[in-house]
Amino acid sequence: MPKVLVSDKLSETAVQIFRDRGVDVDYLPDVGKDKEKLAEIIGQYDGLAIRSATKVTAKLLEQATNLKVIGRAGIGVDNVEIPAASKKGVIVMNTPFGNSVTTAEHAIALMFAVARQLPEASASTHAGKWEKNRFMGVEVFNKTLGIIGAGNIGSIVIDRALGLRMKVLAYDPFLSEERALELGVKKVELDELLAKADFITLHVPLTDKTRNILSRENLAKTKKGVRIVNAARGGLIDEEALAELLKSGHVAGAALDVFATEPATDSPLFNLPNVVVTPHLGASTNEAQENVALQVAEQMADYLLTGAVQNALNMPSVTAEEAAVMGPWIKLAGHLGAFIGQMTDEPIKAINVLYDGVAAEMNLKALNAAVISGVMKATNPDVNMVSAPVMAAERGVQVATTTQGKGGIFDGYIKVTVVTESRERSIAGTVFSDGKPRFIQIRGINVDAEIGQHMLYTRNKDVPGVIGALGMTLGDLGVNIANFTLGRTKAGDDAIAILYLDEELKPEAIEALRATGKFLQVRPINFEI
Repeated sequence: MPKVLVSDKLSETAVQIFRDRGVDVDYLPDVGKDKEKLAEIIGQYDGLAIRSATKVTAKLLEQATNLKVIGRAGIGVDNVEIPAASKKGVIVMNTPFGNSVTTAEHAIALMFAVARQLPEASASTHAGKWEKNRFMGVEVFNKTLGIIGAGNIGSIVIDRALGLRMKVLAYDPFLSEERALELGVKKVELDELLAKADFITLHVPLTDKTRNILSRENLAKTKKGVRIVNAARGGLIDEEALAELLKSGHVAGAALDVFATEPATDSPLFNLPNVVVTPHLGASTNEAQENVALQVAEQMADYLLTGAVQNALNMPSVTAEEAAVMGPWIKLAGHLGAFIGQMTDEPIKAINVLYDGVAAEMNLKALNAAVISGVMKATNPDVNMVSAPVMAAERGVQVATTTQGKGGIFDGYIKVTVVTESRERSIAGTVFSDGKPRFIQIRGINVDAEIGQHMLYTRNKDVPGVIGALGMTLGDLGVNIANFTLGRTKAGDDAIAILYLDEELKPEAIEALRATGKFLQVRPINFEI
């Protein structure tokens, strides 16, 4: 039974989901704040469910010897060192849709608050004042809203803004013209948005490309009297420059839910009369908190129990339906990679994968990850589908994928070719109707080889006596053959044999086979079955 630690405050209903699904769970909502205690116990768990309080560092991951998945209830994963998790083979998943509506609504609320100076007006009235003339606002109707980031949350804000009869400009490098038309917005470059927008709202993650996207230089390009809203991530705006432009009157108002440093106890934006601030409340509704908690519990349970991967940040997503159909093909991909990886002694320059027929219609990112994992296990048995692509990239291994329609007698197959400095080596396989993977071609020689945990590959010249020598030598050593497959290019030329054995071949058996002088190559191959 897989075991999960919930180290931050999460809904009791979410915790119960783990239990109902057959996952052992420890609910310790305060342990995420205790680095030493968390490091002490993390090795016990297969999964870690968190919010923002738990910091998953490379140092902590060193202690997480059994960890397979980290689930973040929410969108932001700033508190998880994803590259370190990937190297450890740990999947990191979030819940990008559970609080989308809530965050979008908060951005709209902030826009109204800064447009009508609602917080100041409320405080003034509570103080017994009646300063009706002091708080002169502006309408949002017919104003131009500039959206930076038209993804999941940004698109919801766009929908709400259009409902308010605003004109919407959108800057997003990944936004296609077709999608912009579908959303009902005009796609523009950033400079045009800055020059024309009456309100600007940000809905992008914090990355190297988006950090300080509203820099001092870009803020200076904005339309005089602009109002700026940020309910996305701190660090997207140069707060010092924004404060100066607010004081000068160039920026008429700002509303921020997020800050470069949080908790924000001090900021140049605090106590300015035309600024609305909230303490990172974008996802703080009962509905959103419940939704993301339930979603992360379901996702983690799905992965630990069925292998389904949803909303992963460092691994191709695989639905439960895909996992059921692709399971045998993922196994095949891993076996092909493992075979060729164990057969290759030189540094690998490239891995080329051909997908034919039904295989070409599947989730190729997941299949590629399985191939690369199989190859890399030959030199590092601890790698998996998460860490192997990272390792391959670090080593400069080029991975290329090709697809084609059904091209032979099989409904589909996968062919893997590894390129080294001196040669290429290839193997192909398919999945039969019984769901069992088979090798169907090695070195261009057609075979029909059942795959077992312990196998033996031999290569020889096609001459009489080789099969007898193989059987006699193994028989004398008490090695039982479960399955025996032969193949050759043509009579008298190269021939190969693939043997499925009942037990792992001992070194003395390998030496005995080589000592016969009958074989050009003798290689034991072992698989995870």
